Amino acid sequence: MQVAVIQHDIVWCDRTANFERLKPMIRRAAESGARLVVLSETYSTGFAVENRDVAERVDGPSSTFLAKLASQFGIWIAGSCLEQGDSSVDQRMVNTLVVASPDGARQRYHKIHPFTYGGEAEHVRPGTQHVTLNIDDVRTSLFICYDLRFADEFWAVAEDTDLYIVPANWPVKRQHHWTSLLTARAIENQAYVIGANRVGEGAKVAYGGESMIIDPWGATLAKAGNTEEIIYADIKPEVVAETRNKFPFLPDRR
Repeated sequence: MQVAVIQHDIVWCDRTANFERLKPMIRRAAESGARLVVLSETYSTGFAVENRDVAERVDGPSSTFLAKLASQFGIWIAGSCLEQGDSSVDQRMVNTLVVASPDGARQRYHKIHPFTYGGEAEHVRPGTQHVTLNIDDVRTSLFICYDLRFADEFWAVAEDTDLYIVPANWPVKRQHHWTSLLTARAIENQAYVIGANRVGEGAKVAYGGESMIIDPWGATLAKAGNTEEIIYADIKPEVVAETRNKFPFLPDRR
């Protein structure tokens, strides 16, 4: 399965502008053969977690945009957006990774670890469930940004995962952590990892890009720079199986 990461800038709290920016990039990725296209965290608004007005209803404009283009191009598209909470007790919004399938259906993962240091936990309710999807026969587990720092979450689903996807808004001042942790998660779980980071600046925070696609041995298959671009790689579940059969490390951490 060919995958594409669209590394893009985000116009702050302007969904329409971001949709228009991304449409041609998604089209280009689809026309290049990508079956799965991954966008950044909070792809349509930026990391505006303190602004409750950006929280959308379920199946609001951001997830609908993904579903419409997934259906139009016959591909899978993943991107995170801020949605309204559904609890009568906890009114905080949720940071939702929406994965739209070629038939327009939408599946969701709620970020388990809101970024407390950046104030996200004050405004965003943590998710409680891991999510693994079958995308063109690739077992794909979903995480978002700060989740990357918590190895145990990745370990919990490793045996049923061929590919992890991690959209992010990761700041440039901690860029070394981003690239190092993505590589570590691939090596320790013997699985592919996609990290989709944004570029540009939002709310006076600079983002450094360096989106990556990493193989189960920890080798970098594709890596972006610090500007808008699309990177591609092929994901092969049989490589995951071969790696784990040849080097059966996972059973030793039980």
